[in-house]
Amino acid sequence: MFDGEPVKYPRATTVVAAVCAIVFCIVGVVGNFVTIIALFRCPKLKSHATTAFVISLCASDFLFCAVNLPLTAVRYISESWILGDALCKLFPVLFYGNVAVSVLNMVAITLNRYVLITLYDYYTKFYSKLSICLQLLCTWGIAFLIMIPPLTGIWGQLGLDRSTFSCTILEKDGKSPKKAIFIFGFGFPCLVIIIAYSCIYWTVRNSKLRLRSHESMPPQRTSKRERDDNRLTRLMALIFFCFLICFLPLMLANVVDDKVSIPELHVFSSILTWASSVINPFIYAATNKQYRSAYKKLLSIVRSSYTSGPDSMHSKQDKLQSVSYRHKGSSSAIV
Repeated sequence: MFDGEPVKYPRATTVVAAVCAIVFCIVGVVGNFVTIIALFRCPKLKSHATTAFVISLCASDFLFCAVNLPLTAVRYISESWILGDALCKLFPVLFYGNVAVSVLNMVAITLNRYVLITLYDYYTKFYSKLSICLQLLCTWGIAFLIMIPPLTGIWGQLGLDRSTFSCTILEKDGKSPKKAIFIFGFGFPCLVIIIAYSCIYWTVRNSKLRLRSHESMPPQRTSKRERDDNRLTRLMALIFFCFLICFLPLMLANVVDDKVSIPELHVFSSILTWASSVINPFIYAATNKQYRSAYKKLLSIVRSSYTSGPDSMHSKQDKLQSVSYRHKGSSSAIV
């Protein structure tokens, strides 16, 4: 445990944080769960390799909203950690692990887009069902393996920072893996994503310039497929851009105000990071026609099953009543 000088958080700030955590928890659990079901039920999207990584990203966000955010709400409501040492150690494992899973899923999505656009002849070889499963396994495995050193106390430790009543990675014997986890679990993957999207941009740009310089145009099917791929690539780039916007303020706040002299800055930056696990379903629905169609199909199924339930029961009762009346009528005729 870390016994630093307690930081004084304004009560209004902690109340706002708790309310946001509860709202994001509800919206994030519902939104990510609906997205996972919608993508599983859509054969067209399910056939895309990218969809597997999107579902994995949604599962990570769902886990964060279902576990981390309720614990965070309790922490801000009580302005202390009252949930015991076991959950105090589990909390940072899930928090940092989920952030790493999200980033690595985005790396996998970006590389998928890169191979599809720049190395199309090798796409089917790189993205067989076995290859996709191995990539997903590595994504989740690496993300949580990096938390083993502080969890076991080999390098740093997990515990309560009493100055901010937060469960996080603490120093042990003057050493902490926090910077290494940030570099390899966040910084380096983000750099790979930026470089890959830059390469995709230049490849698409040069391809368009070459097409304009020739009179012969590609077949309609090819151009339609390329348009769909480019739209999906832009969507995934937007997801990453929003992820950076959500996380950069907290990173900057930790650098600029490492002593937490402005607690409101850290709280509102944290709220922004929570939003990253909630906004993706809205981005999918707002910007991509195929994802929007998947949502509509799922909602129509749910709506039809809900509305047809009582009607079908009434119809069954009417049929039974008509049968009984016929039976009575036939009995009286025999008499």
